[in-house]
Amino acid sequence: MSLLGRLTSRFLVKMSPCKNQKRPFTVCIEGNIGSGKTTFLNNFKQFNNTLVLQEPVELWRNVEGNNLLELMYSNPERYACLFQSYVQLTMLQLHTMKTHLPYKVMERSVYSARCFIEHMKRANTVKDFEATVLEKWYDWCVNNAAIETDLIVYLRTTPEIVYKRMRQRARKEEDCVSLEYLKQIHDIHEAWLYHRTLFDVPAPVIVLEGDQSMQEMFVQFESCKNDIFSRQRDVERDTRITSGLNSSVTPTKIQAGASD
Repeated sequence: MSLLGRLTSRFLVKMSPCKNQKRPFTVCIEGNIGSGKTTFLNNFKQFNNTLVLQEPVELWRNVEGNNLLELMYSNPERYACLFQSYVQLTMLQLHTMKTHLPYKVMERSVYSARCFIEHMKRANTVKDFEATVLEKWYDWCVNNAAIETDLIVYLRTTPEIVYKRMRQRARKEEDCVSLEYLKQIHDIHEAWLYHRTLFDVPAPVIVLEGDQSMQEMFVQFESCKNDIFSRQRDVERDTRITSGLNSSVTPTKIQAGASD
């Protein structure tokens, strides 16, 4: 069995839902490479009621001594499918990570992994059958795993800005990432979360303009933080109200918009 197969089998055996544990209010921070997701996410680390989960980049950099992230960027035709399979596995692990805290804030998600599958298809870096395998893997995650998401925060940034930021942070794996690539990833995110014409949107979306300065972004963070915490209180209130009603009454739900 391949390395990825062993890792997947090991994880699926361990993955079992905790029926008696209340699911945290889950927020996914989405956006292009260099859109400020990690910086935005770090603001939540000051709260002791929130589990903050960054993209597991270090796992991608060391798969039994191999830097799978670097291999994917340097030779996408060979490694894109393998890399994306591992990304979906590691993101699934984050989604299903148990916590007693009432909030979970994640950098990206299983859902946004589909954006990169879409790009691979458009760029012909994966074969048709490889794309089918990745999409079936995605469908399985959505239909069988506990990956429910309550809110998406989309950091909407222009490709030119994220290209500049990416160059400034200077990850060696991203040396070969072009502005054109970032434009393509941007267009897919726009179609998905802004125009809502590409994929289903699994949760309500807050759009923040990510081209702004750090000071301006902090103001947006404060507003977004208050919105997130108030939504959780609304959910808890609705749960308390409906728990005392007849079981035939449908609980109030937060609507996800046109693509829900």
